[in-house]
Amino acid sequence: MTIHWVHHYLFKRRMMMMIKKAKVGDIIEFKNGLRGIVEKVNENSVIVDLTYMENYRELDLQERTVVNHKNYKIIE
Repeated sequence: MTIHWVHHYLFKRRMMMMIKKAKVGDIIEFKNGLRGIVEKVNENSVIVDLTYMENYRELDLQERTVVNHKNYKIIE
């Protein structure tokens, strides 16, 4: 392993630790205002139930989606 790779790895780990991860039941917002309820928390992402939004059918969305921890903010 090179020193550069080790520093890069440690930097990425620190950044992931700084990201506040949602918990099951949290409401999150992502991608242009979409909202949903977190159903499962994985290491790098959450599984979100989009039926929380009254208009999810009109938006032609699936009931669930996967969102990376870096790509959402916790609303409630």
